[in-house]
Amino acid sequence: MKRLGILFAFIGIVLASSSSRASDHADPMWLPEDEQEANITGLFFFPDGDQMVAILDVRRSLTGPPPYNLEPFEYNINMDLHSKVTFDNAEDVARYGGSIPSPEMISPDVTIRFRLNNDTSVKEQSFKGLKDPEKIRVYTGVRDDPFIFPKFFKVNVITMVLSIPKSSFPDNQQNWLLWATTNRVNGGEQIDHVGRSNRTQLGRFDFLNTIPPNEQVAAIKDRSKSRAMIQDFLKNWAPPLANLNQLSGFLIRHYDYVPDVMVYTNQRPSGFPNGRRLEDDVSYLTCQQGDCPLQENSFIDSNQWPRATVNDKPLLKEFPYLAEPWPYHPQAPGAMGPYVVRFLSRPGVLWGIAAIVLALIIGLFLLRRRKRSAYS
Repeated sequence: MKRLGILFAFIGIVLASSSSRASDHADPMWLPEDEQEANITGLFFFPDGDQMVAILDVRRSLTGPPPYNLEPFEYNINMDLHSKVTFDNAEDVARYGGSIPSPEMISPDVTIRFRLNNDTSVKEQSFKGLKDPEKIRVYTGVRDDPFIFPKFFKVNVITMVLSIPKSSFPDNQQNWLLWATTNRVNGGEQIDHVGRSNRTQLGRFDFLNTIPPNEQVAAIKDRSKSRAMIQDFLKNWAPPLANLNQLSGFLIRHYDYVPDVMVYTNQRPSGFPNGRRLEDDVSYLTCQQGDCPLQENSFIDSNQWPRATVNDKPLLKEFPYLAEPWPYHPQAPGAMGPYVVRFLSRPGVLWGIAAIVLALIIGLFLLRRRKRSAYS
């Protein structure tokens, strides 16, 4: 039974690996057609003069006009201003922007909360933990998707842009930890999470989307143990499967035991991984540190060579920074259609399909191995 449990855990990994993801745009994959507005596509944080700019984008691949389905969701930008951040580990600085010695102590000192009307105007907003909230400048609406990635060129996002006076933060504030979430208004269920770009969308981290940052390292450690057991099981019972590229991409790595938050310090130049600016080419920058699915997909999804390294529209130098939206045209339905998406998004459906396929693969492998033994 223990081996069977390990096998079905592996099924979940193979299932997740079948999805092609990009930035935070393509996760979570299970969202039905009419809940795409809960999908976070990007979080940005950078200085501009005496202001700190925070941008949260949602709703990937948007082409249609309003109204949208925004009212069921709450959008939150969280900032931890108290946690210690160190910069003496060069690997952590290059990959994450710094080291967080006590991740279990992360909690929000600032929470910026939005509810939007279906026309993208503000329904409710609050700025807990910030001084002089009346001085905060806010823009909400549809703009060009700023992500440097060919699959998301010539499409829009729904954006929330804030220009926050530096004086709204505590005096002499140097370090920030940031993350954003979408939650259901009814019940508060967390649907999506983003911290450092190109993290939760990686297959080995999709489970972090519903876990708060102060619990994430413990969750990663637990997941690492179960995935190591899967690898050992496959090495002993189905060696060809143990070498699948999809599996290796889902094994926890030695540098993964870090909470998914964005680190920003005003003691270093801004730009990914020290915060994130709109012009940062995160596909390239994260590949330099070992996570290359975005870099590879940027070649697969486009005939352009060399690959695009700038946004498909010039960014604005002033508020609200994102380029004007692309012209509206009817929103194309998902490739499988809304009803198929709804069906496949039900708990257990995809697991069942994956179980059948994987059982057939393993069965054929074991049968072939048995026949070889009989003739040897």
